[in-house]
Amino acid sequence: MAKTAKSGKAKKSELPGTLRRSSDKAQRTFTKTHDSAVKEYGEGEQAHRVAFAALKHTYEKIGDHWEKKAKRGPSDERAESGGPNAKGETAEGVDANATKEHLRGVAKRLDIKGRSTMKKAELVTAIKQANRRASAKK
Repeated sequence: MAKTAKSGKAKKSELPGTLRRSSDKAQRTFTKTHDSAVKEYGEGEQAHRVAFAALKHTYEKIGDHWEKKAKRGPSDERAESGGPNAKGETAEGVDANATKEHLRGVAKRLDIKGRSTMKKAELVTAIKQANRRASAKK
């Protein structure tokens, strides 16, 4: 993400597509964290990962955009470990720590077939795949 000369902040047009289709608050959360991480770690993948980790504490990816979570907190192993060198599996924005009931509701919104018989891990995987397909269409 490049900075505008005037403000020193990232441009909205340089946000990932999923964030451009999300609320202003989600965009601000990502941008402020990213800008702070750039000061700490420099421009690049590390700052990007830190910004997404922060976003995942209050937002989850649903289809091609991010929506506010009902409960604040890390969404997956990688977000739980935090920091620029986080370890663990990423759920790509899916709130893997949410209840099975919540994940079934997300799966229903994304029209995932067979969701009623899926285990929690299967729901997370199916939602990740549906999110990728939705994002690829945009």
